[in-house]
Amino acid sequence: MTSRQAFWQFILAATALLATACSGSNQPTPTGTAAAPSGRPPVAVAVASVGLAAFQESVDIVGSLAPKFSADVKSEVTGTVTAVYVTEWVPVRKGDRLARLDTSETEAGIAALKAIEAQARVGETRARREYERAQQLKQYGLITPQNFDDAKSAVEAAEAGTSAASAQIRIAEARLAKSLLNSPIDGVVALRGVNVGDRVENMGSDDPLFRIVDNRLLDLTASVPSSRLSAVRVGQVLEFTTDALPGRMFTGKVMFINPAIDAASRSAKVVVEVPNRDGLLKGGSFVKGRVVVASRTAVLQIPREAILNWNVEQQTAEVFVVRGDVADMRMVKTGTSNGVSVEVVSGLQAGEQVVTRGGFALRTGDKVAVAKGEGA
Repeated sequence: MTSRQAFWQFILAATALLATACSGSNQPTPTGTAAAPSGRPPVAVAVASVGLAAFQESVDIVGSLAPKFSADVKSEVTGTVTAVYVTEWVPVRKGDRLARLDTSETEAGIAALKAIEAQARVGETRARREYERAQQLKQYGLITPQNFDDAKSAVEAAEAGTSAASAQIRIAEARLAKSLLNSPIDGVVALRGVNVGDRVENMGSDDPLFRIVDNRLLDLTASVPSSRLSAVRVGQVLEFTTDALPGRMFTGKVMFINPAIDAASRSAKVVVEVPNRDGLLKGGSFVKGRVVVASRTAVLQIPREAILNWNVEQQTAEVFVVRGDVADMRMVKTGTSNGVSVEVVSGLQAGEQVVTRGGFALRTGDKVAVAKGEGA
């Protein structure tokens, strides 16, 4: 057999095989043979009912706490520390003594100045007596005008000398008072940076000797995006939590909104005042919360977990609605969100059930098996 004959035999055999396959595919299914199933098994889902309820609009924020009032205590004079009266973490009242600097030199200077003042007063007394004598002599014409004027000028000079000596004493006493470091506010000693024997300079260091913190009132500083800033008002309530105290909810009040928006972050600083009478909150803590900007009643809403493919700018989203045991995807129009629920403007009706878990595996028309206890 030649190669050409073998080639044509192969073509004829393949054609016959293809014809057999095509004719077989058009044959009816034999009686008693079941057709292959075309649907998928039910998808397990959790559902929630669409309902009307009160709705709080809020703006989510993150920020940090800081004491509203605190003070760094430094020395206004140079000297050596001779006594420290407090330790860290102890409460103090305004005016309580914190430390003392060496005052021996200042006290000796005050003593010397008081002696000078005494001499000045003696000279003032002598000058006054001479002036009184000059006044008597003037009545009888027994003193020249020049001598009379000299006596009067001597009194004025003596008075000036006494005043200068008194002023020097007051300066030295003020310096002596500054050698005693006192608490400027009520609070707690958060930092003690000095010990007996240390030499301190008059405001020459950036490091404070003491830091006093008043934790009874805190400032929470947060950044709010410019897109949500118009909803925030002074006086609105902030609810927040902190990892330092899990499970606890705290509140504060918006006290200040920065009128300028940061060009880099497109956000503005907001300061919230937080009462902390029990002292549980600490400055420097990181917090997460929300500012309640509005509250409405009878708002159609669904859980945030039911939302799929949410376009926040266009306010559209997709949800799966369960009817019987079949899930159908539906496009809805959304409103605002409070982080837990989302307002539905159109596309759903109260009483319908939407899928909250398991929707990622669904397709329109799929059968579903609702988890027991869900959708009640």
